[in-house]
Amino acid sequence: MNVQSGLTEVNDTCLYYEVAGTGPPLVLIHGFTLNTRMWDNQFEAFSKHYRVVSYDLRGYGQSALPVLGEGYSHADDLKALLDHLGITKTHVIGLSMGGRVAVNFTIEYPERTMSLITVDTTLGGFPRSEEWSAFLGMIFSKARQAGVETSKKLFLNSELFQPALENPEVATRLAEMVLSYSGWSLLNPPGPEISLEIPAAKQLNKIDVPTLVIVGERDLQDFRDIADALELEIQKAIKLVIPGVGHMANMEAPEKFNEVVLSFLSEIHTCA
Repeated sequence: MNVQSGLTEVNDTCLYYEVAGTGPPLVLIHGFTLNTRMWDNQFEAFSKHYRVVSYDLRGYGQSALPVLGEGYSHADDLKALLDHLGITKTHVIGLSMGGRVAVNFTIEYPERTMSLITVDTTLGGFPRSEEWSAFLGMIFSKARQAGVETSKKLFLNSELFQPALENPEVATRLAEMVLSYSGWSLLNPPGPEISLEIPAAKQLNKIDVPTLVIVGERDLQDFRDIADALELEIQKAIKLVIPGVGHMANMEAPEKFNEVVLSFLSEIHTCA
């Protein structure tokens, strides 16, 4: 596999990216505290059929940290990266926070989006349960009171990742990513990230591309509720529940995950 990788200055920041394969473009967007490595089981497999782009969001992995007081948008960062790579239109897939970015990108740049795939996603403007809100509040407060390392360990060992931690190989890879995270967003909530003027949860009916909503059977109720909302509100959405897995569906069941994603994308191009 021939991989192009590097750092590029776009949209007043510096993003790390990897590109491999030929064919229709497919962008992979990682989750909170994670980085491009979470897609290791997908990158090569997908690059046999698509031009795959995986990158670290601003503030994560090898990309530059945000600057307090300087607003930015992950969706705008992605557009700038695509412009740099000469990609005019792409499939987008994102997990958790990455799914939120993918949804926002699809809403803001519909002309640049071929299809949308969300995985155990968060969603801007969607109400959180009291339990999940309390947990997130605790994680952010612990970062300030007890330090980032304590906060990251609490997050890693939380109920959110419990199904993934049952698999020793997945647990090791997940721990490496979470514990190596800089912790910038934990110390600077909500940070300078610019939200959509109208929350994405209130604009889902604007999404008019084929959409696959993937959620783990054992994920937290908050994320399963979001998956239900996406299926209901997006006209061209289909939902698929992967049995036996939790929040990290692509890492916990990579063969099944790759099969359903490639099948979905293949059907799009067959019908085109």
